[in-house]
Amino acid sequence: MSGGATGKAFVYDARTGADLASYQLAAPGAATFVNDVVVTEKTAWFTDSSAAQLYALPLGRHGGLPDQDQVRTLPLTGDFVLGTTGPNLNGIVAARDGRVLLSVQTNTGKLFRINPRTGVTREVDLGGATLANGDGMLLAGRVLFVVQNRSNQIAVVKLSRSLTHGRVVATVADPDFDVPTTIAFQAGHLYAVNARFGITDPESARYDVVKVG
Repeated sequence: MSGGATGKAFVYDARTGADLASYQLAAPGAATFVNDVVVTEKTAWFTDSSAAQLYALPLGRHGGLPDQDQVRTLPLTGDFVLGTTGPNLNGIVAARDGRVLLSVQTNTGKLFRINPRTGVTREVDLGGATLANGDGMLLAGRVLFVVQNRSNQIAVVKLSRSLTHGRVVATVADPDFDVPTTIAFQAGHLYAVNARFGITDPESARYDVVKVG
């Protein structure tokens, strides 16, 4: 999982919850917010909402964990421009067996296609639409679901075969949404997790997973 302002990544056993490992992704003392992660067959990719780079955690056979010195940073070039206000790259998904990455920039609402070998980014043409407050994402074929946290909705984007273009074909809202930040697909339904950012006392607050539709 992503470690936010710690600049770290943490690995847990999905069955037992046991703490397996932690990794320092960002340089100690750097301005960082390690935000989201996608796991492919060979690599776990992490976004940083405060820096123009991704972090790569290479995986061995059967998901074997690497040593700290195997972690690498991938600088981003091309169309992506780091904003100075609010979170930058956030949600991330993989396409084409990990040969292409897609990530949303929260503060601009732009969607980017990223080459994981070179770090070159290209903005996905959404026909004038934006994905403002974009957060967690889920890719099903060429349909991309993008959680728009403070907008309390999920955008449904149909992507072209080349992944260079897309159009927002629907938005999904629910009265139970309270700043959702991520989604998962299970048993034919989408489920969104409410983060409830900005509540007065988060330690005693109730948090919900909302079945969508």
